[in-house]
Amino acid sequence: MSSLAVVAAEASGDLLVAAVLRGMRRTDPELVAAGVGGPAMAEQCFDAWYSTDALSVRGYVEVLRAYPRLLAMRNAIRKRVIEWRPALFLGVDAPDFNLGLERRLREAGIAVAHFVGPSVWAWRADRIARIRAAVDHMLLVFPFEEKLYRDAGIPATYVGHPLADLIPLQVDRPGARAALALESADATIALLPGSRPSEVEYMGALFLETAAWMQRARPGLQFVLPAAGQSLYARLRDLAARTQPQLRLTIVQGRSHLALAAADAVLVASGTATLEAALMRRPMVIAYRMAWLSHRIMRRQALIPWIGLPNILCSESLVPEFVQDEARPQAMGAALLNQLDDDVSRARIERRFGQIHAELRRDCATRASEVLLGMMAKARGANA
Repeated sequence: MSSLAVVAAEASGDLLVAAVLRGMRRTDPELVAAGVGGPAMAEQCFDAWYSTDALSVRGYVEVLRAYPRLLAMRNAIRKRVIEWRPALFLGVDAPDFNLGLERRLREAGIAVAHFVGPSVWAWRADRIARIRAAVDHMLLVFPFEEKLYRDAGIPATYVGHPLADLIPLQVDRPGARAALALESADATIALLPGSRPSEVEYMGALFLETAAWMQRARPGLQFVLPAAGQSLYARLRDLAARTQPQLRLTIVQGRSHLALAAADAVLVASGTATLEAALMRRPMVIAYRMAWLSHRIMRRQALIPWIGLPNILCSESLVPEFVQDEARPQAMGAALLNQLDDDVSRARIERRFGQIHAELRRDCATRASEVLLGMMAKARGANA
């Protein structure tokens, strides 16, 4: 019987691993998987010791506040995995949490894979040495990363991106609007302020203020806001009722892909959701705010001029980005209205996003499961 320990951070990691577990179980139906995961992984018979929500912390200042809890959690996971001795440990994203854990597990003789390469190509280039010490094999979701890791002496395989496989090449906008009970003929803006409580703290009110500014400028607009989970749904619904009661807004629990499919344009916090919007071929405005000190540290370490995955993948400022003090309702609202009005620019964005979708659509679940199953077989052979 094969065994796999996993630590997956955030909702995006939960979805990524769920797709891979499905692929692995097609070959190995008896696979046992446990560790840190979310609801999508639970549907694949994953035994969650902790929820992904426990790792949903961003920024330097925020991590410092949560550090004692995270350290205790990491030590508990390390002890449990070493006692269990699975054939393989898979860390998913969350490099600040996972790399230290992976190094200790590898030192204990457990094979280690890491899924989704830390952004050494974007910031914190010093991480490459830590990765080399912690990881036996990297699974990469972007094609340009493979050479970087191999040149650094780290075995790596580009497996494509699961979201590119999950999201269809053409989405049904009228069907999505009908499913969300939105007016079919009215221009629609999707608001995605983030999937973590800390993101909603910094971005929620700002996104609602931007929507209110847009509605004053163009009264016919409608807005849809997908909330990640029940607690964020209640929090955002209360925030909207208190601060923007006049806003023509539909808040839904989950269903982010439907919200993106229904939209003509998207206001989105930097992160995986920007890639989801790009795969839906939706014009967007990317925004981000965090604690002042966290932003100062990250800005000093940045190696490229963009924060959003669509611009990074295209190597150009294809869609507007507004960071920290630049993220103001009027500026972001005006940029979104321009995207609604500029047919030429919108067509170019949609065409380029279609090219990204084709580049990333590689049957990730099958490719990743083949690498992981091969590593597990090798580890079992070495321990036999």
